[in-house]
Amino acid sequence: MTLKIAIDGPAGSGKTTTARLVAKRLGLLPVDTGAMYRAVAYECIRRGINVNDRKAVEKLMDSISIDQRLINDEIHTYLNGEDVSRKIRTPEVNKVVSIVSSYKKVREKLVEIQRKIAEEKDVVIEGRDIGTVVLKNADLKIYMKASIEERAKRRLKELREQGVNITFEEVLNELKKRDEMDSKRELAPLKIPEGAIVIDTTNKTIEEQVEEIIKEVKNKIHT
Repeated sequence: MTLKIAIDGPAGSGKTTTARLVAKRLGLLPVDTGAMYRAVAYECIRRGINVNDRKAVEKLMDSISIDQRLINDEIHTYLNGEDVSRKIRTPEVNKVVSIVSSYKKVREKLVEIQRKIAEEKDVVIEGRDIGTVVLKNADLKIYMKASIEERAKRRLKELREQGVNITFEEVLNELKKRDEMDSKRELAPLKIPEGAIVIDTTNKTIEEQVEEIIKEVKNKIHT
């Protein structure tokens, strides 16, 4: 049988790492849709495009291609053939990714790419509109959440490991802004998909998150 797993949730809820590990356990392809939107945001910054200029950002979509590959169990994101996986994980990109994600043409092009990947392979796709827009008919829908304080701790650790000098309060405020933008945007807002299983990861380890999803997959297969 084919298997399409959709994982949604806010920033810092543990989606990316958990999706990658679930995919590895099940022999599926992990897809990080958030990284695709980050790549667009990064390209805007690199080209000096004002992210609040919707027409300029949407025009940019005609000249970029985005792809993902799994290398040594890590998802690598390619922008026009360049591996930008590390370059898109910066505070500068964090601040503007929700803005570019709200534009119709940006979402249309990336959703098209994401659906094409899912048509060709069995996948674990994670993001903010997977169960609601990209894969409405996914075999299993998961919504991951965690307290904003816990999510800020996780994001701070990630940024510090990259050598970024930033405070907990700055990360927390940035997450609050992003949550508001993601949940209130007019196009494909972040919300719990219909029929999704909600997992609160606040006090769960990555291993516990993975095991819980694997258990749900097995229940799905045997029902």
